[in-house]
Amino acid sequence: MTEPQNRAQAALKALFVGDSLAMPVHWYYRPADIYQQFPGGVRDLHDAPAFHPSSIMSLHSTNSGGRRSRQNQAATERSVVGDVILKGKRQFWDIPNQHYHRGMRAGENTLNAHCARAVMRSIAANADRYDAARFVDHYIDLLTADPPAHPDTYAESYHRGFFANLDAGKPPLRCGAVTHDTPSIGGLVTIAPIVFAERLRGVALEEVQELCHQHLLLTHPDTGLARTCRAYVNLLDTLLFREESDDVMSILAQTAQRSIGLDLPSLLAKTRDDQEVLGRKYSIACYIDGAWPGILYLAARYCGDSGKALIANTNLGGDNVHRGAVLGVISALCQPSTDVENWYQRLIDEPSLSHEINRLLTV
Repeated sequence: MTEPQNRAQAALKALFVGDSLAMPVHWYYRPADIYQQFPGGVRDLHDAPAFHPSSIMSLHSTNSGGRRSRQNQAATERSVVGDVILKGKRQFWDIPNQHYHRGMRAGENTLNAHCARAVMRSIAANADRYDAARFVDHYIDLLTADPPAHPDTYAESYHRGFFANLDAGKPPLRCGAVTHDTPSIGGLVTIAPIVFAERLRGVALEEVQELCHQHLLLTHPDTGLARTCRAYVNLLDTLLFREESDDVMSILAQTAQRSIGLDLPSLLAKTRDDQEVLGRKYSIACYIDGAWPGILYLAARYCGDSGKALIANTNLGGDNVHRGAVLGVISALCQPSTDVENWYQRLIDEPSLSHEINRLLTV
């Protein structure tokens, strides 16, 4: 493999590790709860606990994106969760303190990571090129399979909104739904495979930017998120094709300044504890206006050790699964980690996952 191919391989492995590592404490909004259930914090892959101290899964609509209401939860309506997607799992949504990833084992991946795999498979099935219609076919097959083709119990708002629209008869390429949390970090989880597949085959960066924009619109139609996606694609491209002598800290700092006006070196210099940044200065929720600066901070704070970056992210809680997937890609492009590689080898789907990653990167 060439050096860019090696970097892309490490980055994709770290995507799935970042997702799986954080899965047991996904959406824990009090870091103290993480340390209570996992003394010393999460340091390894774990099963999802039976009890989730801050779960609000029972408040989420099972018929559409967003929260429940009398209008979108009428008892006579066909339920998107259970009837269309997540078949056989509807009953778990009404249980207080239910874990979002109920019953998932150490080393399993959540739904959005499986969607990144759907991107990779759709590219392989289309002569190694990304095509929106081909991806949507794979996406629909993944989420509507019976029995489910993934181990997850929860589907983010964007999945529920998409399949509510599809079930109502909208064309598959026009099913993206808009809710209060459309501009969320989960929208960036599926972007890296497109960037790596297209750029390693010599497709111009501007064309790849447009492909990623169109891909994002399928499920996350939001202009602010699209701007962050463009910055993310530029960062991946710069790190992927950098020279060994290039300063990755400078690359991260330039991205932070250009994308959100963040003085990253100044933030690093005055921060003593990660919770000062993620939890106080920026939200640990899914919203991109907190997640993106948080990711850039963690990538820079732990530059040179992507394993430490992913552990820190995990123990900060909130939407650490989707932050972890994106952070994993960025931090591994900066510097691969033997810890990440060791965790990757223990992922439940490692054999099939490695086949899909290597197939994507073979030029």
